[in-house]
This record gives sequence, structure tokens and C-alpha cells, in this order.
Amino acid sequence: MFYGQTNVPMEFPLTAAQVYRDIFNDVELDVVFTDPGGEQWPVPAFWAGDNVFRVRFAPPKPGRYAYRTVCNNPDDAGLHGQAGELEVIPYDGKNRLYQRGRLRVAQTGRTLEHVDGTPFFWLGDTWWMGLCRRLGWPGDFRALTADRVAKGFTVIQIVAGLYPDMPAFDERGANEAGFPWEKDYARINPAYFDMADLRIDWLVESGLVPCIVGCWGYFLPWMGVERMKKHWRNLVARYGAYPAVWCLAGEGIMPYYLSQNKEQDSAFQKKGWTELGAYLRQIDPYHHPVTIHPGDSARNTVEDPALLDFDMLQTGHGDRQSVPNTISRVVEAYNRESQMPVINGEVCYEGIGEACRQEVQRLMFWACVLNGAAGHTYGANGIWQVNTREKPYGPSPHGMAWGNTAWEDAYQLLGSAHLGIAKRLLERYDWWHFEPHPEWVEPHWSKENYFAPYAAGIPEEVRVIFIPLGWEAPVVKSIEKGMRYRAFLFNPTNGNEQDLGPVVPEANGDWALPVGKGTWRLLPIYQDWLLVLERIKEI
Repeated sequence: MFYGQTNVPMEFPLTAAQVYRDIFNDVELDVVFTDPGGEQWPVPAFWAGDNVFRVRFAPPKPGRYAYRTVCNNPDDAGLHGQAGELEVIPYDGKNRLYQRGRLRVAQTGRTLEHVDGTPFFWLGDTWWMGLCRRLGWPGDFRALTADRVAKGFTVIQIVAGLYPDMPAFDERGANEAGFPWEKDYARINPAYFDMADLRIDWLVESGLVPCIVGCWGYFLPWMGVERMKKHWRNLVARYGAYPAVWCLAGEGIMPYYLSQNKEQDSAFQKKGWTELGAYLRQIDPYHHPVTIHPGDSARNTVEDPALLDFDMLQTGHGDRQSVPNTISRVVEAYNRESQMPVINGEVCYEGIGEACRQEVQRLMFWACVLNGAAGHTYGANGIWQVNTREKPYGPSPHGMAWGNTAWEDAYQLLGSAHLGIAKRLLERYDWWHFEPHPEWVEPHWSKENYFAPYAAGIPEEVRVIFIPLGWEAPVVKSIEKGMRYRAFLFNPTNGNEQDLGPVVPEANGDWALPVGKGTWRLLPIYQDWLLVLERIKEI
């Protein structure tokens, strides 16, 4: 009998009774758990080295479970036909991920939530190479984790060892146990994933959801679809018991930088990731949310967008020049007929090109979220590739380095703190019911002026208006008759508020902010601002 708690990964080994020439490739093992209600959970087991497999399972409800093992070699008595029970009690700890359970798409199709119905706001950080030894374990990794937790991040986007921006088996991609695969892709290296386990487990224990990116997209032509299925099966077996999100690949259909067959590679990747998406859905008993990191939109990166649970975007690194593409893609994705949550998963890493500083981070966050995104992913140049002070990362295969800021400096850039402040403001309200309302403010953003204010909220409850260029105060429009609001200005750099008192609109529903002096309707400081109108609740 094994014992466990709801939603918390439990683990036990299974030892082969036979000798295999190539146990990783020859053996496939599942453990089928049957919950107290009779539902079955077929969980893949992972090869742990030598003749040992291990299974991890996060029981979703309390009670007594039965399990049995199913091996593709029914003659191996150590792996096939093993049976037992586990007794599960409710989780009694303080980790919200275990309290609330894994993630799913909300019924509205617009946001994510936990399985208990608690809304989940995605504030992601980009640690593409965070499993390599350049982000040392435990000190470096834990320090960066603690900083992100303190600032309010909820997701870490992290690649499972097959990295971007380097050739295969480049030493910069190794962890303390080497590479995730042997150099001929004959089999995985279990010791690599043992070290990765420590980091993934620490993220979850710290309350952060790992968005696990299987690899960078160009690994698919190198490894082939069948090898990539084995890679993903290993990831599901190791990390499916955690409250994870699956990202099939990074820049899924982008060929390798130096490929001589880019058009063919891209077509192969699009078809292959479609097949991998279907396979991932088949083998994951938890049905974690699935996406793919794109060059533009996740929907355009696979042949069947229905395989995805949410649309991830990448919209450019050109500082303010990336704003038009960012807004147009978010709006287009939000307004698709087949609704799914929208997350901008890569835009304007802070510091890239010696630009994209904190004011651009705020602009991108609010422009995306107030136009319908279900959250936002931040990135800092220096963190995603894990530059170190002693040895900056670089160059890329094409010969250029993306920057030499060390991660120890990059994690202290102001943009990450400012996005935490932004999230805390949103969490005062039922943000998951927010809808874009550009008509609530004049002037408002348009294709002719992407730098005019953005507005969203809940009619007759709350309005949030981001003013990118803090010069002259805008006019709030169409205030509902009979509604009583109070208003305040919110400083997005520090969270300070300036009370503007009750909102008293004109007869036509317009309201001009009581700011400035005389005929000058100027905001307090020349910077970006948020204007918030809250319904005054009757006592």
C-alpha cells in the first residue's frame, strides 16, 4: 500500500525481471490507476537508468486507488501485471497549486483556471535555458525563483534541454549530468533529467507553473518524429504529475539558422508538430493545456489548431516599433471565431538591442491584457540565454550574440517589478471577466495611432484605462446613466495612487479628469499612467 495526498506527485519504482539489449527503446510501460469513482488514469512510466522504471502520479481526488502495470512485453513479470493500492487523503499544505489543482481552459474560452474553478492569471517569465548548469543549482536557480515569486510571477517558460540559439550538443547547453540525449539520439540520458527534476520540482514547490517547452522547433528534422515522441513521452512521464503546461516546441516551424533546406524543413516541422500535438494529447492522462511557441501565432504553427488549448504569440523585439504588430495580432487572435485564450509568449525582451526598457514592458503588458490577452509573458535579455558575468553567452550559430547582460544583473531590471505591480492591480478585480472597450476613452488606440489609450473592464463595475503617453488627460466616454464611480490615477512604476474622487459625468456620459490647472489638462508627471474607475458600492 502506498499513501499520498491529492494533487501532490507520488512516485515508486518498477524493476525489469528480464535483460534487454536496449531497454529504453524496447520497453514501454504504463501504470493504470483507477480512482475511487472508477475513472482510469493511464500514466506513462519513465526509464530511470539500468533496469529500473519509475512512475509519478498526482491523484486528483481522495480515497482508495487501485493500480496495475501494463508493459509491451507481457512476459516480464517485473514490469507487467504488477498490482497494488494507494490511499489518498486531501492535501493539507499551503501550496496553492496543490490546493487548487492543475490548469485548464475556463468555460468562457478566454482565460485559464485551476480545476477547482479558481481563475489563473498568467504572468510568465522566460528562462529558455534555465535547466543548464550555467544557472547553477541550487544557489542561482533558487535565487532567481525567489525573486520571481516575490514579484508575483506565476509561470516559468523553460526548455527541456534541446535549446535555441546553439548547435546540437553545444557545451553551453549541458547541465551537471551532461545532455538530455546521447549524441546519436539513440536514447535519453536519465541523469540529465534527474538534475532537471530538482529544478522543476523547486518551481512547483515555490508556487510557479512550469511551461515546459519540449525543444526548439528545428530539432524535429534532426531527431525525426518517432524520436521526438519518445522525448515527449519521457517529459509527460516525469512532469505530467506536476501542474504543468505543455509547449510543443519553441518557434515551431523556424528551420535551423544555417539550414540549406529551410522551406522543406519548415513544412516538415509544421506537419510533424501537428502529429506530435495529437500524440501528446493521447498520452497525457491529466490533459494539461497545450500550445506551441510560434514565429507569429501558435494557430499558424500547426495544421490543426484544434490540437491547441491556447494561442501563444510572438510579436517582435523592436521596442516601440513592435507595438503595431503586437496589438494587431492580439486583437486578431482574440476575435477569432473559435475562441481560445491568448498569451503573448515573447515580445521585446527587456534590454535587447540596448532598448525595450521598463516603460516598453509596461506598454506591452497593458496593450495586450486590455485588448483581451489572458496574461502576459515577460523576458529579460540575459536571463533567457543565461549569460554569466564570467562568461557571456554567445555567439549564435549565425555569428551574432543577442547581448552580454549577465542574468545576475538582468533579473534586477525594473520591468519585471513593474509587471508584478500591474498584476496586483488587476487582481483587485474580477479580471477574468474583463473585455476590451476602446470606446470607453477618447482618444483611443486605432490603426492610425497605436499609442493612444487602451481600455477594458466590466460594464457597471470597473474600467481600467492605460494611458501610454502621459501628457494630456483623455476623456472617459459613455458612462452608464445612474452609475456612481470613484476614480483614481495609478502610477505603474511604483503602485502609488492619486484619488480623483467621485466621477460626475456630463449629460452625454462624458467625464473629463479633474487634473491640471486652468485650461491645461495635464497629468501629474509626464509618463504612462493608469486611470481606474470603480463602482461605488452601496453600504
